[in-house]
Amino acid sequence: MTNKPATEILETHQCWDLLRGVSVGRLAVVVDSEPDIFPVNYKVDHGSLVFRTGEGTKLHAALSEGPVAMEADGVNAETGVAWSVVIKGNASAVKLTEEVLDTVGLLLFPWEAGQKDHFIRITPSKVTGRRFTVTPPVTWWTPLDEAPSARNE
Repeated sequence: MTNKPATEILETHQCWDLLRGVSVGRLAVVVDSEPDIFPVNYKVDHGSLVFRTGEGTKLHAALSEGPVAMEADGVNAETGVAWSVVIKGNASAVKLTEEVLDTVGLLLFPWEAGQKDHFIRITPSKVTGRRFTVTPPVTWWTPLDEAPSARNE
C-alpha cells in the first residue's frame, strides 16, 4: 500500500494568489430555497471578487439577503498538483460612480454575449483553500471494475 500524499491547507494569501491566476469560478447561491451554481468570470479587487452580469436569476439571487460562495480551482497538468479555493461572504452591487469606474478598469470580459451592466462585489467573510496531488485513476481500480454488468453499457 502506498502512502497518500497529504492535502495542504492553504494560507489566505496563497488563496488570493491562486485566485488571481484564473478568471473563471463558480458562484453558489440560493434560488427559491434550492442551491444553484453559475459559472462567472471574475477579477480579484482589493481583497474581494468582482464579476459582471445581466438581469436575471444569478443577479437577483446574488443580491438577496443570503450569503454566497465562490469556488475556483486549477490543476498543473505537468505535476498533477491541483488546488481549490472557496470564498464565502456577501454580495453587493457596485453602485458608486468612482467604484464603477474602478471596476470597469478591471477588464472583466464575460464569455456569454449580451448586456452585462451589473458589477457585483463579493466581500469575503471566509477564505479557504487546499492543494493536493491528483490521484491516478489506476489507484481507484477494483476487481469489480471488470465484472460483467447486467446490461450492455
